Amino acid sequence: MTEGSRWRRCLGMLEEREAAARVRVEGLREEDARLAEVLEAAEIELDRGVIAREELVEALAASAAESTAVTEAEAERETAASAVPLPRGWLLAEASGAFSAGRRSGAVPDAGSSG
Repeated sequence: MTEGSRWRRCLGMLEEREAAARVRVEGLREEDARLAEVLEAAEIELDRGVIAREELVEALAASAAESTAVTEAEAERETAASAVPLPRGWLLAEASGAFSAGRRSGAVPDAGSSG
């Protein structure tokens, strides 16, 4: 084997390695582009999940605040209804807002007085 053929053989091997490296680089670039699309889709899905969770937390907070306001308003109505003064104590205001027959102490009419 001559020295020139050795160099040609060495040069051929280097060219084969270079061609293989180019093919590998091209394949990796294609895979990189595909993975970029997959990553973008995953990021969109993550953003949607975060938004959905935040909206749910806001809705639950608003619902809890509304429920608390309604409960407080009902409690105020019940308190106001039970605090209504009744003539002579013959009717009693119940916590439910209904009235019942009964007597309060000190409100019994004087049966023995003439007037």
